Amino acid sequence: MHDLFTYPQSPGWKARETSAAAARAMRKTAPTLREKCLEALMRLGPLTADEIAEKIGSTPGAIRPRCSELALEKLIEDSNERRKNASGINAIVWVAR
Repeated sequence: MHDLFTYPQSPGWKARETSAAAARAMRKTAPTLREKCLEALMRLGPLTADEIAEKIGSTPGAIRPRCSELALEKLIEDSNERRKNASGINAIVWVAR
């Protein structure tokens, strides 16, 4: 059984005050964002975190950690495909499992 208040069910943070504050701020919205990410991948197929953010009306900064959380929960996985994101950097293309 998973503890709903520990990573990846709840946003994690590193040993920094600002990181902990950001994780606390996301605690209520992270589950909904994870659901929306998974739904987008199931409905639209393989997408990068930036593409998911665009499709669901969020920001890449809010979505990238949600993808990591979903991957740790084995709900999505790396397709081994890469696409350039807005920064021109290769990004993981995620798929629903």
